Amino acid sequence: MTSTDWIGFLGVFQILLAYVLNVSGKVSNKHLVFILLNLIGASMACLASIFLNYWPFIVLESVWALVSLFALIKYKK
Repeated sequence: MTSTDWIGFLGVFQILLAYVLNVSGKVSNKHLVFILLNLIGASMACLASIFLNYWPFIVLESVWALVSLFALIKYKK
C-alpha cells in the first residue's frame, strides 16, 4: 500500500468509526469526538482523493469536512 492508500484508509476508518459509535449509542452526533472523527477523517480522505485526482470524492469529502468544521465552530460557541 502506498502512503496515499494509508491516508485514505485511515480517513475512511475514522468516518466509519464515528458512524458506528453514533449508531450504537456510544456517542451523540453533537459530541466533540464525533465531530473531530468526521472532520479529521473527511480531511484525510479528501487529501487522498486530491492525490489520486478523483474529483467526485474530492467534492464529497471536502463538503463533509466543511460541514464538520461548521459543527466544530458551533460546538465551541
